[in-house]
Amino acid sequence: MASTKRRYDKEEFARRGDEVYELQVCPHLTTKDEGKFVAVDIESGAYEIDEDELEACDRLSARVPHAQIWLVRVGSRYVHRFGGREERRMS
Repeated sequence: MASTKRRYDKEEFARRGDEVYELQVCPHLTTKDEGKFVAVDIESGAYEIDEDELEACDRLSARVPHAQIWLVRVGSRYVHRFGGREERRMS
């Protein structure tokens, strides 16, 4: 599968992605969606939700060829987290 070329700089891409997610997707989410991935086309507003990020992106790409995909994890500021957590120790 050929990759889709990004048509916006990273700041505009993120701004559009966050805006579509907040205004068009969030009102339709439920507690059952917590932790799932949302793939959003920042141009059309189309989106797909799945527990697997690739499945969400693949389904969106099938519906919207050349989609400009912004990926969000419901209930988290991050799609992925790198590194471990520091344990708190009781003194």
